[in-house]
Amino acid sequence: MVIKVYGPAYASSKRLMLCLAEKGIEFEPVPIDLFKGEHKTPEFLELQPFGQVPVIQDGDYTLYESRAIIRYYAEKYKSQGTDLLGKTMEERGVVEQWVEIEAHNYHPPILDMTMHISFASKLGFTQDEKLINESEEKLGKALDIYEKRLSESKYLGGEFFSLADLSYIPMTEYLVGPIEKEYMIRDRKHVSIWWDEISNRPSWKKIQQL
Repeated sequence: MVIKVYGPAYASSKRLMLCLAEKGIEFEPVPIDLFKGEHKTPEFLELQPFGQVPVIQDGDYTLYESRAIIRYYAEKYKSQGTDLLGKTMEERGVVEQWVEIEAHNYHPPILDMTMHISFASKLGFTQDEKLINESEEKLGKALDIYEKRLSESKYLGGEFFSLADLSYIPMTEYLVGPIEKEYMIRDRKHVSIWWDEISNRPSWKKIQQL
């Protein structure tokens, strides 16, 4: 049975679709229009009671929260496609560490910038320049730490591509694209090399074409 992925073509949905592509798992995108409030309909709230995206339906199994989903499929299909977890518990510990760092230190400032730069007018609120500048400063401090890490290893989790890198791709696409902050990547040599490497993976190109 083909997995159904409910969500808009935004970062969190792309995160899990990218994982499925790396594992060679077929899936069917089911678009959810946030601007029309489709994530708050009774039917959708049956799937996700918090009214958030994405959600997957895998037969009788339903799961939400994109990082929980990518962990689930990386483990369930560990021997299929790209090994996204590492071969030892120590490697996995480092991978999990950088996934958590993405959730708490990377995603929030980019999301704030994206919402205020790209979506303020569409969502009917005033662009907050102070918040944009504060978010950019927070992100810059985080990227300085990534620069040091990536001067020591090819990828965030070590010498292999993993969930630690995959989780960053969709939000970084916003950073270098719509919100026009690519210099934050390019001003850091090792971060720039890492981004060119991970953003050119065939799996990501496939997701971009959906």
